[in-house]
This record gives sequence, structure tokens and C-alpha cells, in this order.
Amino acid sequence: MATTQIRMEKPKPNVWPMRLWYLLLGVMLLVGAYGMWQTLWHGLAVTNLTDRVPWGLWITHDLSAIALGAGAFTFSAVVYLFRIKRFEPIARMAVFVGFLGYSSAMLALAMDIGRPDRFYHPLIYWNVHSVLWEITLCVILYSTVLIIEFVPIVLESRFFNGRPRARAFGHMLHKLTPVMAAVGLGLSLLHQSSLGATYGVLSGREIWFKPSMPVLFILSAVAGGVSLTLLVTIVVSKLSGRELIDKFLRRDIARLAAFALLAYLYLKMWDWAATSYYSHAPGTADALLRLQATTPYTQSFWIIEVFLGILVPVVILLNRPLRRQTGLLIFALVLVIVGVVVNRWNVTLSGLTVPPQWSPGVLGNVVATPYFPSWVEVFVSLGILAYALLVLTLGVKYLPLFRKTAVAEH
Repeated sequence: MATTQIRMEKPKPNVWPMRLWYLLLGVMLLVGAYGMWQTLWHGLAVTNLTDRVPWGLWITHDLSAIALGAGAFTFSAVVYLFRIKRFEPIARMAVFVGFLGYSSAMLALAMDIGRPDRFYHPLIYWNVHSVLWEITLCVILYSTVLIIEFVPIVLESRFFNGRPRARAFGHMLHKLTPVMAAVGLGLSLLHQSSLGATYGVLSGREIWFKPSMPVLFILSAVAGGVSLTLLVTIVVSKLSGRELIDKFLRRDIARLAAFALLAYLYLKMWDWAATSYYSHAPGTADALLRLQATTPYTQSFWIIEVFLGILVPVVILLNRPLRRQTGLLIFALVLVIVGVVVNRWNVTLSGLTVPPQWSPGVLGNVVATPYFPSWVEVFVSLGILAYALLVLTLGVKYLPLFRKTAVAEH
């Protein structure tokens, strides 16, 4: 008897979710482009920034993006300097996320400085007494390191099939990875700590003036950067239907984030106790009282930063039954990211919205200077966020970000 072969057609994938995603990102990009044009044409007058509050949403975006991109130097150091090879499958994704974080930060800075055409001035006019000058050089140099680490990944994509010279150039750059990891670790530690020192050295702003700020910025950046890298990996795994890293590596990364959070919490609590519990220096006490009177600073500090941003994630990340539930793990990682962003918002604005007692025309009469981002500021931030999400989506789709040797989780 003749046998009849029945062809089973594969169900066509539903393309509408991705189309809607690209449509959303396209609208956000257009909105951001309009906000950027308004800023470049009219200047910072279209923002709600003032002489008393010169830093706002864009600097928060900048600090958050740099902190959340810290997974790049963390995993590069772990893999190539400390030789812990089991973290290697996620190193490329960490570099990619770091590249997106730093490029997003530079876009925000280009809008915030008011004169982006003068971006090269720190390279020519050296102000060695300025912490911001040192940060500028470190960000430029570390961004160069990230590009050198990222180019080999691009050159290994299928777009360069049949181009042996490009592949050879990529392999040559890849051999520099251990050197770049060492240089990148130094540069990243320098500017992550210097971002905190930007606030910590300001003796005229009592609420900021403290030596712990540089270390707090480093520890929170490590926790946030590691968490974002793991979060992106898990989400991509779920959307693609394949495990990109095994369960043991996921456990180790979760523990690394949790231990960084615990170190951050330890120092943060001593910092709080030294300035607000055991000591009541007049300047700091007055600044905190005026801040608490007109802003939700206390609630955001204890509820979002400490409880939701540190304690809850630590419990989930260090508890095996909770950590093995993917939904709870994603929830914990999101909380860590939110905690870092809120911390950067509080640090950026808390010392500025409380005018110093010696400020001309203030003399204690102003409790806090109001600030709320203008629609232009919000539009620009949405555009920068859309840029990062679009490049992330395209990178995950077209670039070899994960090693094929990743073991499937059983």
C-alpha cells in the first residue's frame, strides 16, 4: 500500500507584538527628537532647571545609566582578571549593556550641558582641580574601552560572513580583552567613585558632604549593573524560548548582586547613623528637616531605597526556593534597578532643593526650592530610553551575544 506523507506546516509566528514594540519605540524616538530639537534651538530655557537647581532629570538619567552599565567592568574583571571562567557566557551581554548605558548617559549629558558643541573643551582646557573634569576624561576613555570590547562582537555577526579581514581585525581586538579589562576596571572605579565624590566634597551642601559617597556609588553601581545584565538575559531567554545561561551561573550572578547589596546596605546604614542618628550637626540637621517638610525624601529613602531596593531583593536572591521562581527573580532584579535609580534621583536633587542658609536672599526663608521636570526634559529622556531599548532589541536579534556552549537548565 502506498503511504501518504502529510506535511505539517509550522505555525507562523505572531509578528504583531514585535511590530507594536517597534512602533512604540519609534513614537518615543520621534518625541525625544522633538525635545532635543527644542533644547538645541531654544537652550535650557525650555527646561525647569534654574540657578538654584541646575541638575534635574537628565543628570539623574545620566547617573542611573552609568550605574546600570557597571556590569561591564564587573564581569570583565571577574572573567579576565580573576579568571573565574564560569561567568564568561554572560560577559558579552554585560559589555553590550555597558555600552548602551554609557552611550545613553552621553546623550543625556549632551542635552544637559547646554552647549554640546563645546563637548571637547575638557580635553583641551584641563582643570585638574575639578572632580567633574576627571569624570569627563574617565567616561571618554572608558567609553573607548567599551567600544574596543564591543567591536569584535559586531564583527562576529552574520553581516560580516565572507569578510575575513574584518573577522581577523575582530580577533586581533579580542586578544586585547584582558588588557582592556584591567584598564576598564581602573577607569570605571575612578569615575564611579568620582561621581559620588562630586557631591561628597561639597562642604557648602551639608546634606552631601561626607567621605562615604564615593564608595556608596561604587557598591550600588555594581549591584545595579549586575542585576540589569542578569535581568536582560532572563527576559531574552524567555522571549526566545531557550536558556542562554545555566541555572548555576544564574545562581552565582544572583548571589553576586545580593552580596554587593549587603555591602552597600552596611555602609549606607553607618552613613545614615553617623549623620542623622548619632550626630545632629546643625547644617545637616537643618537641611534634612527642611527637606522632609516639603518633599517625600524620607519615604523614598526608607521605603524605596532601603526596603524595596535592598532588603526585599536580598531575601529573594539569597533564598533558593524563591530565587528559582523566575517571576520572583525578575521582580527582585527590577526592584534593585528601581532602588538605584531612586537613589540617584535623591542624591542629585536632595542637596539642591534645600538652599544653603548662607545663600543670598534665602537666610532660611525658603524651605525647599521646587523642581519638576518640564515636558521637554521628559520627552528627551523618553527618546534616550527608546534609543537604548531599540539598540538592545536589535543587538539581541542580530549579534552573537551569548556563547553556544551555554548549558540548558533542567
